[in-house]
Amino acid sequence: MATLLHLDTSVFPDGASVSRSVTASFREAWQAQHPDGQVIYRDLNAAPVPHLESLGAGAGFTAPADRTAEQAAAFALREQLIAELEAADAVLIGAPMYNYAIPSTLKAWLDHVILMGRTTAAEARTAAGKPATVVASRGGGYGPGTPRENFEFVLPYLETVLGPDGFGLDVEFIVPELTLAETTPGMEHLVEPSRASRARAHEAAESRGKELAARLAA
Repeated sequence: MATLLHLDTSVFPDGASVSRSVTASFREAWQAQHPDGQVIYRDLNAAPVPHLESLGAGAGFTAPADRTAEQAAAFALREQLIAELEAADAVLIGAPMYNYAIPSTLKAWLDHVILMGRTTAAEARTAAGKPATVVASRGGGYGPGTPRENFEFVLPYLETVLGPDGFGLDVEFIVPELTLAETTPGMEHLVEPSRASRARAHEAAESRGKELAARLAA
């Protein structure tokens, strides 16, 4: 039985969020293909994890037997979040672009889960090799050749943290662009490209969810 770790981070609810709708397409395809599988779900907007503070950070550099009671209590959440990642066979993350970066709630989760000598910077990283799918939606266009190409910080950051230099996950990005075209004055000419990008994202998410569920459930 395969386990999917699914994180959503959009500040907008279902029906108003492109990243949520695309991760939902992945998850529905996953569950249709593998109905007996388990899903660990965290809505980091509805239930955000706290920012990493000094006790929890310090505990990560202290042997468990040497931690103070306060450090042990602070590290408990980190242990839970890390264990969820380690228990997953696949990871799904909704990561909309906010102000040229990832949501702060996702950054807070990453700060807890990045642990030197365990999930990163270890000879045997505990999540390495797991497939990860990131739905990186954005209101405009930031691809190669676009006027705002130099403002693309989301994909390089997440590739670094999640990919070979970080957790060692096998990361695939699905990028629905121009999501603000239908509601933003001056973007009317981009409505059709926006709809086409969204349709491709849903198709890619459904295909990826189905393929991973079939592979990991075998």
